[in-house]
Amino acid sequence: MLVSLNWLANYVDLSGENPSELAEKITRSGIEVDALEVRSQDMKNIVVGHVVSKEKHPEADKLNICQVNVGADELSQIVCGAPNVDAGQKVIVAVPGARLPGGFKIKKAKLRGQESHGMICSLQELGIEGKAVPKAFADGIFVLPEEAEIGADALEYLSLHDTVLELGLTPNRADAMSMLGVAYEVAAILGKDVKLPEISYTEGSEKAADYLALEVQAKDANPYYSAKVIKDVQVGPSPQWLQNRLMAVGVRPHNNVVDVTNYVLMEYGQPLHAFDYDRLETKKIVVRMASEGEKITTLDDQERTLAETDLVITNGEVPVAVAGVMGGANSEVSDETTTIVLESAYFTGSFVRQTSKKLGLRSDASARFEKGVDPNRVEAAAERAAQLLAELAGGTVLTGSVVVDELDKTPKKVIVSPDFINERLGMKISLDEMQHILTRLQFPFEVANGLFYIDAPTRRQDIVIPEDIVEEIARMYGYDRIPMTLPEGAHQAGGLSPYQAKRRLVRQTLEGAGLYQAVTYSLTSHEQSQKFALHQADVTKLLMPMSEERSTLRQSLIPHLIEAASYNVARRVESVALYEVGSVFLDNGVDELPTEIEHVAGIVTGLWVDHMWQGEKKPVDFFVVKGIVEALAAKLGVTLSYTQAKMDGLHPGRTAEIFLGEELVGFIGQLHPNEQKRVDLKDTFVFELNLERLITEQKPTISYTPVSRFPAITRDIALVVDRALPASTLETIIRGSGGRLVSAVRLFDLYQGEKMADDKKSVAFSITYQDAERTLTDEEVVAAHDKVVAALASEANAELRG
Repeated sequence: MLVSLNWLANYVDLSGENPSELAEKITRSGIEVDALEVRSQDMKNIVVGHVVSKEKHPEADKLNICQVNVGADELSQIVCGAPNVDAGQKVIVAVPGARLPGGFKIKKAKLRGQESHGMICSLQELGIEGKAVPKAFADGIFVLPEEAEIGADALEYLSLHDTVLELGLTPNRADAMSMLGVAYEVAAILGKDVKLPEISYTEGSEKAADYLALEVQAKDANPYYSAKVIKDVQVGPSPQWLQNRLMAVGVRPHNNVVDVTNYVLMEYGQPLHAFDYDRLETKKIVVRMASEGEKITTLDDQERTLAETDLVITNGEVPVAVAGVMGGANSEVSDETTTIVLESAYFTGSFVRQTSKKLGLRSDASARFEKGVDPNRVEAAAERAAQLLAELAGGTVLTGSVVVDELDKTPKKVIVSPDFINERLGMKISLDEMQHILTRLQFPFEVANGLFYIDAPTRRQDIVIPEDIVEEIARMYGYDRIPMTLPEGAHQAGGLSPYQAKRRLVRQTLEGAGLYQAVTYSLTSHEQSQKFALHQADVTKLLMPMSEERSTLRQSLIPHLIEAASYNVARRVESVALYEVGSVFLDNGVDELPTEIEHVAGIVTGLWVDHMWQGEKKPVDFFVVKGIVEALAAKLGVTLSYTQAKMDGLHPGRTAEIFLGEELVGFIGQLHPNEQKRVDLKDTFVFELNLERLITEQKPTISYTPVSRFPAITRDIALVVDRALPASTLETIIRGSGGRLVSAVRLFDLYQGEKMADDKKSVAFSITYQDAERTLTDEEVVAAHDKVVAALASEANAELRG
């Protein structure tokens, strides 16, 4: 909501108020001021000019040489490229030395050899948004009315010496979606009165009821509808003051009839609509629910297909407006209109919201009806508009209105005690202070038997329960005046739970390894939901999904990480390393919620090392990603084992399952070449772990073993074994047969080549022998080593490589 302080000053006394300080007071009282714009900031020397003559520029087809009277002794020659400039116009002129928004300075210049002493300005060049500029001047300069005084301050004439506040309204504060609503709020903050517009006009001798019949068939959706008939209307431009106020709050002026309805919308917060009486043809208005498939062309020239749940205004035969959303083109006010029907109605918010959402059509009117308008302002807004149409369009307002009224306009009664308020706020506000605040808010109340009996004004439809009054008292008293206290009783400082601390450690470890965190949807398509699942279960489908791509809860994090990597690579981010900590969902049947298990997954593709200066490049491979997983396991204090495996979507020779003891807790592998080709990725490696299981694993108590003071002896051994035999099996045999003397085993070489049979490979280990209590002799080491060799030969059919 945009609020012009010049406009607001018509309803509440703002004299002596600094705009910045007022914005701060409004924010402190509960409505946040998102922005403050001083409309004339940095602008000066901008005056009203009169174009005395215009002639074509001799060197440029699109330029004109204008002689302009700016109130000086001599005419100013100005070269102007606007297509609509012409002799006789009153225009906005930035004279030499002027400043425009953005610090743009105007100087004397030469354009194609012709001197130009200033600039004839458009409204956009004065900082007014294009969407708020009248269409007639959207692509050219703005032409001022004839009565504009030559040489006068153009900023003053356009009301640009103004400050506009942008309010960030929460959904409950629909009352502040109008100038009067903001006036009540500001008056309460400043402790001042609200001055409502004085409404008076002379009615014509004829009656509205003789011109128009009204029938409301859907009274649940439309409990109040009134129509006034105004004759002898002369459609034309609005006066400049009215255009200025509309443009200040971001509304484009059209003509005096439409502008009046928009003006009252912004002033009262009550949407109005004007129909061309003659184009109604039947001289009748019927409000009903639409027929299924019924069509209407709205004011934006779009044909809309309606449903039975849509409320429409009709002439008894065809729709002429979508109630509360937008009027129809078939009854639009035009320059030829002489008689109008002015609609002011109360449409139930749920009906308007449903129609607006279904049609994909939102308007200022629908936004207000959806949140709820003041039932006691519906009639007043119509009277205000009638007054302005009589004044500004020369209309004759026929006597009375055609009305259907079944609307409950009684205020809600809220009963609350001062003690209840103070208990909720944890402070002591005096009874007098509370009464003063309620008086400032203009909430009618009585005090009896120690209770407040409050009639919540209908303009404040958010005031329903005692807690709402507590909020009003608190915000007007000042949130910053509420004392800060600690809870009473035994308490302790907050902190992370052990699970949360370990989850944070997981993130830190992966980010330290160079991976970036990704956050993806928990919802996926049915086809992708079980892909790469560690443990598959029945899928969990949504009853009302947004789309087929987001219809099913995921059972793996990998598919969305693949999408994220593919998206980045397609945008020339060639090296991608991502991880995600998130939940997967395993279905438990029709009447049970799915089991939610937290997993961690990662994806890496491209270069792992890229040192341009050293000329070193290393692409990511299986062992890089395995190293990341092992680092993660080390941080969590768990021991994992790996077994070669095959999984759909992963490379058959570069995939391993990960075990915690005997339990499968994850996998690691390269995407299958076909999968990589499908998503346009090069060699890409992924892993996924059951994080919940790793974190909750009970680890043995850590014990310290002193570093041995005695020397170690190292023996290297090269073995020829079957190519399919895992190196981990050989390491297990070495440790088992060597006993306590084997302190370390390190794999340092693998050979498969010309001098090796096709089904064989050479594996080399470095074995460290050491005793913590004494120095080993050569004989002891040889004996232990011989046992290792014998065990490898018997258990793994391993041969020493010569």
